Amino acid sequence: MRAPTITPAADNAYLVSGQAVNWTILTDGDDVTLIDSGYPADYSAVEASLESIGHRVEQIAAILVTHTHIDHIGSLPRLSARTKAPILVSPAELPLAHGAVRESATPLDIVSNLWRPGFLGWSLYLVRAGALAHVRLPDAQPFPADGALDVPGHPTPIATPGHTSGHTCYHLPETGVLVTGDTLITAHQTSAIVGPQLLLPLFSHDQRATVAALDTLESLDADVILPGHGPLHRGPIREAAAQARSRLRR
Repeated sequence: MRAPTITPAADNAYLVSGQAVNWTILTDGDDVTLIDSGYPADYSAVEASLESIGHRVEQIAAILVTHTHIDHIGSLPRLSARTKAPILVSPAELPLAHGAVRESATPLDIVSNLWRPGFLGWSLYLVRAGALAHVRLPDAQPFPADGALDVPGHPTPIATPGHTSGHTCYHLPETGVLVTGDTLITAHQTSAIVGPQLLLPLFSHDQRATVAALDTLESLDADVILPGHGPLHRGPIREAAAQARSRLRR
């Protein structure tokens, strides 16, 4: 696995890009909030990204999850064994985190789309990255209250169901940062374009709800977008959502 790329987004906020997925690091003094964690094979990259900005896994004070697909929670079992940090998800995502429900593309979905550009190489990478594992987070907890979380960075969860039933974005209103997970991305191995866009419908549990979630994002005061896939995007979220919609209609 290649070394992760770390992009400073704002004061104490970093977008980290692994080989095929991103995670976000928020810092507050010696303490860290980690949002998502990549595939199982990204464990060493997550550790390296923390060390690159002067922190350690043991300094993680909270782990937040946008959604429980394997590419976003894969390394959490190993990480959580080294930290007592709580793993927080939306209440609607809790059954998925605990493994009682699954809402993700199946191997059959992937195989039936191998004819699409980029799918073959991406699917071969999935095997190496550990995507066939069924990762459960039995210790995951729901957000303790509405509003900003009492964790480093104080992000505010934004409910954006669609990609999964409990998909959540995270807003940092003071710096205009918005962690969009897979509700809004800027690139993917299965896409020929770079810029604000949606994943293909086969990746979402409810594509209509995913599109509707853009309305929620548009209402936020944000102009630094940290997606689950693709590079950091600077510009008003309203414009980014409009670009994603226009590309959806093509």
